[in-house]
Amino acid sequence: MRILGIDPGYATVGFGILDYQGMRFQTVEYGAILTEAHTDFSGRLAQIYEDMCFLLEKYRPQVLSVEKLYFNTNKTTGIMVAEARGVILLACAQKNIPVFEYTPLQVKSAVVGYGKAEKMQVMDMTRRILRLAEIPKPDDAADALALAICHGHCANPDY
Repeated sequence: MRILGIDPGYATVGFGILDYQGMRFQTVEYGAILTEAHTDFSGRLAQIYEDMCFLLEKYRPQVLSVEKLYFNTNKTTGIMVAEARGVILLACAQKNIPVFEYTPLQVKSAVVGYGKAEKMQVMDMTRRILRLAEIPKPDDAADALALAICHGHCANPDY
């Protein structure tokens, strides 16, 4: 199964693509979609959409694993992230790619085994699970890979 993990945002969208077979992960690609700070917001959304379509076409994931949206103190930022997330989900819907949402607690539990793990613990365990020499950069890419790992573990009935 090819899994695309996405850490949504509007300035930086982390992505991580993994192949998962026989309880093993193989890293295909990871990185970030970046938008320019001085671009109008609709232009940033268009860039995210175009780059998502490119990733979907090039890597042909079978599923999308994305963080379930939650609002903390800054509602304006949350709304903007929700709009960016919307164009990401639209791109997947147009390609008939099923979307699976996970909370941060679910991701931490699936990757580290402890729902209250610290961010660095999740990032280091992601590195270890994927047998990478270094923690993926930027952090958004590491988060996206953790989301893909979470789906692999949660979607596998033998896990």
